[in-house]
Amino acid sequence: MTRGELPELPSRYPLGELLPGLYAGDDLAQRFTAGLDTVLAPILSTLDNLAHYFDPRTAPEDFLEWLGGWVAAQLDPSWPDPLRRALVQRAVELHRWNGTPRGVVERLWLCLGVRSRVLDGPGAVISTRPGTALPGAPISEAVVQVWPGRAAVDRARVTELVDAVQPVHLTCTVEFLPGPPEGV
Repeated sequence: MTRGELPELPSRYPLGELLPGLYAGDDLAQRFTAGLDTVLAPILSTLDNLAHYFDPRTAPEDFLEWLGGWVAAQLDPSWPDPLRRALVQRAVELHRWNGTPRGVVERLWLCLGVRSRVLDGPGAVISTRPGTALPGAPISEAVVQVWPGRAAVDRARVTELVDAVQPVHLTCTVEFLPGPPEGV
């Protein structure tokens, strides 16, 4: 059922009450405007609640997918509704961290409920002198270690998600661990 098919949805602004007094007792005019009220009630209801349509926490389910498209949230139809809403709500934040170790870890936790860490090299080095040589060799591979969190590890889905969010210039290898590694 869509919002346009809600049976017996009353109009908050019945047109028959807005007619001049001459038509207040006219049966034909009242029936005609009642028919228009039936057509206009879903539209007026939508406009009255428009702010809630743009909030992922309260948007209707059929509108959530479209709202997710605005923020480029890739929603899997098999995911439960609370997860889909959380992804749309946090989409901009997740895009900010896209391609970083933090982004991979947060996306794996939010979407699949698994814990992870990314081993991607020595980190950053700074220098106060211009023209200083870059340290070490360039990194072309990162390792994503994954272990169960609030859900069991689905190897295929983890690998698919890591492939989707990894940086273009890196190859990511996924290691599946039975539990958290030492020191985490």
